[in-house]
Amino acid sequence: MALEIERKYLVKNDDFKKESFKKVHIIQGFLSSVPERTVRIRVVEDKGFITVKGIGNNEGVTRFEWEKGISLNDAKDLLNISEPGVISKTRYYVRYAEQLFEVDEFHEGNLGLIVAEIELKHENDNIQKPDWLGEEVTGISKYYNSSLVNTPFLKWF
Repeated sequence: MALEIERKYLVKNDDFKKESFKKVHIIQGFLSSVPERTVRIRVVEDKGFITVKGIGNNEGVTRFEWEKGISLNDAKDLLNISEPGVISKTRYYVRYAEQLFEVDEFHEGNLGLIVAEIELKHENDNIQKPDWLGEEVTGISKYYNSSLVNTPFLKWF
C-alpha cells in the first residue's frame, strides 16, 4: 500500500515549457471513476499502466495509490472497454528549487486547461512556487482527471 501526497495548481502561462526537461504524451481512460476506487488505464508513449486510487482525505491532499506497469497491448485493450471518454494530455516535467512539478497541458475536450502537480513527502511540506504557478485547486473534484473525462473543461462555460 502506498500513499500519494500531492498538491495541484492551475498554471498561469506557458513559461513552464522553457523550464521543462522532458515531455510525454498521455492517453488515459477509467474502468471505474467512482471516488472510493478509481481505476485508471494509461498509455504513456509506448508503455501501459493500471492505477487504483482511493478516496482522498478531507483536504484532498493524501490518498491511497497503487500502480503497476502492464503491456502496451493490454493497456490499449482495457482502454477499449473503459467508461466513455478519454483524457489526452502532454505532461511536462519541470524542476524548480529542487522540486519536481508535473505540468499537464490538456487536449481535445479539455483544451485550455493546464494543471501542475507536485508530490510531497509530507502534507505540510513547504513548496517553492515558480511565477507561472497559479491558484491551488487541490481537493476540488472538477479538476480530477476522472471528473474531466465526464465533464470536460470546455463544457464548464
